[in-house]
Amino acid sequence: MSEPQNLKQEHNIVSQEEWIAARKELLKKEKESTRLRDQLSAERRKLPWVKVNKNYVFDAPGGKVTLADLFAGRNQLVIYHFMFGPDWHEGCPSCSFLSDHIDGALPHLAARDVTMVTVSRAPLAKIEAFQKRMGWRFKWVSSYGGDFNADFHVSFTKEEIAEGKVNYNYTMQEFPSAEAPGLSVFYKDAAGGVFHTYSTYGRGLEALVGTYGHLDLAPKGRDENHLGFPMEWVRYHDRYGTNEFADADKPYWPETASPSSATCGCGSVEAHA
Repeated sequence: MSEPQNLKQEHNIVSQEEWIAARKELLKKEKESTRLRDQLSAERRKLPWVKVNKNYVFDAPGGKVTLADLFAGRNQLVIYHFMFGPDWHEGCPSCSFLSDHIDGALPHLAARDVTMVTVSRAPLAKIEAFQKRMGWRFKWVSSYGGDFNADFHVSFTKEEIAEGKVNYNYTMQEFPSAEAPGLSVFYKDAAGGVFHTYSTYGRGLEALVGTYGHLDLAPKGRDENHLGFPMEWVRYHDRYGTNEFADADKPYWPETASPSSATCGCGSVEAHA
């Protein structure tokens, strides 16, 4: 890729000693950010819980499973709400980008009493076919026909969308898709009670995307400011080098917009922060 014309011009070329001095000043701010992140994490863990009384049932390989079953013998459950509608041919490309980072974390999460599962409204057969294509190993179940997605505000009806705004990320806002990304966390006690402890949406999901952490360290950063929307560059990992962002029907785009100017529901994390 060619070098941006003004990238080098934006930076002074200095001695090693001057660089160390500037780096130490930035390090102070980085440490402040780290301490603030630790504080926010502690406050997150202190949030009150809500008991889950509804009996959510999912289609999984091997048969029906309940929300309690998804814990797989552990006390903590993290669910990623993957955008994959019942009539879609493929899962959302931006959710796929995030999901490329999950498999490697699974044994480490299990060692800390955490099970991670992905849930979508697409029928199980579609999920299994797409998962096989992408080569993922994480558990992925279907909530098709149930209330789970609606109750956790990651799927919207045609009527809700027609009203102009939907309940997403704890506010009423416009959203370009019937499916939305999110993450929800649950705890199961010794008596088998299940509690909802946390949910996050939009840019709250960035912690799961290790690639962004690497890009933030590089000189060009995420290099997304010139794009139509922040994740416009993302492709399925088997489609880099092509112009194909999604399947031919592109259910992620608003019906009135062209692919070059529209905003993917999952990719528009800036707009739905």
